Amino acid sequence: MVKERDRRLGELLKEEISDILRREVRDPRIGFVSITEVDVSGDLRHAKVFVSVMGDEQEKQDTMEGLEEATGYIRSLVGDRITVYHTPEIIFRYDDSIEHGIHISQVIKEARKEDKKAMRERQNQENAGQQNSTGGKEQS
Repeated sequence: MVKERDRRLGELLKEEISDILRREVRDPRIGFVSITEVDVSGDLRHAKVFVSVMGDEQEKQDTMEGLEEATGYIRSLVGDRITVYHTPEIIFRYDDSIEHGIHISQVIKEARKEDKKAMRERQNQENAGQQNSTGGKEQS
């Protein structure tokens, strides 16, 4: 069970780390990063920061390496910005949930497109069948 204090600190860390990545960290390896979640340990000494990275595999790998190397700097800035007895140790983890969501959306979109196509074909076959049963003659 996540305590309210853990959740609040996680949200605060998410905001501060996002701001630090956007404004302070100048590592060219770090590309477009979104923080999806921050899990704080019960003793508030460790924070797992889950990040999603847009780009190809090489860009993702470079971004994760850049984040790992900038961890100490980010932690020191977090310590300056928030008031806690111990600044949590930050651990970055890759999160592919956004990519997974995009993939699922594409699959659903493609399935809908195929359903519409199949429905049109079925209607065309029904219309053709009705015309054949009347013999192509108009009924009075």
